[in-house]
Order: sequence, then C-alpha cells, then structure tokens
Amino acid sequence: MPKTRQREVIIADKAPKAIGPYSQGIRYGDLVFTAGQLGLDYKTGQLVEGGIEAQTRQVLNNLKSILEASGSSLTNVIKTTVFVANMAEFEKMNAIYAEFFSQNPPARTTVQAAGLPRGAAVEIECVAMVGVGKGD
Repeated sequence: MPKTRQREVIIADKAPKAIGPYSQGIRYGDLVFTAGQLGLDYKTGQLVEGGIEAQTRQVLNNLKSILEASGSSLTNVIKTTVFVANMAEFEKMNAIYAEFFSQNPPARTTVQAAGLPRGAAVEIECVAMVGVGKGD
C-alpha cells in the first residue's frame, strides 16, 4: 500500500504574513511550493523603498525565510517564476537575483505582469526540494 503523504502549511515568522486567503508555503513530501512573494518588510508589512533592486532583495530574503521554515534553502530551489511590472527593469532585477543564485541557478520563467499587488515592481515564487544537501 502506498505511503500517505500529508500537506503541511508553512508559516515563517521572518516573512510577511499572507495578505489574502493563501499560505506562505506548502510542503508536500520532499517539495515545498511558495506563494509569490513581494518586497514587503515582514515587520511593517510595507514595500521596501529603493525600487526594483531593493524589492528583489527583499523578495528573495522572504523566500529564504519561508524555505528555511520548511526545512529547505535557496540552494535547493529547482524552479522560480518571476513577475516584473516593467520588463525594462529586467536587468536590475536579474543582477540582484544573480547574487542569490550565483552557482547552479534554478530553472526560471520571467514574465511581465500588467499589475502586481500593492504596486510592487517584482514578485517571485519558487519550488524547492526539502531534506536534500546542505543549506545555504
């Protein structure tokens, strides 16, 4: 008989609380799926100042917190989806993204979105492995 898998809701204290009816992340088996993260400061709930670069850095730090709360890390990310409000800012976002994924980066899709929540410049979601290799 196959092993029953449980769906586990991930709650990270150092990432913004969900601003709607969704979870920060869901762990299922050896995978964790994150909700799209904005550049929100988890302490204030407000977008960080400094444009797409500052928001990208905050987004990736928020994802890192969610992944760590699930038992994973950025080094175990296998796929990201990046939504940018303005594709003309892609290079700025990409430079910060490269700081977080400097070696063996995950597969990625990047699309321009007509609008992001709270007027954000960038939103990123990811899928990562859990319990594999060393954390970052």
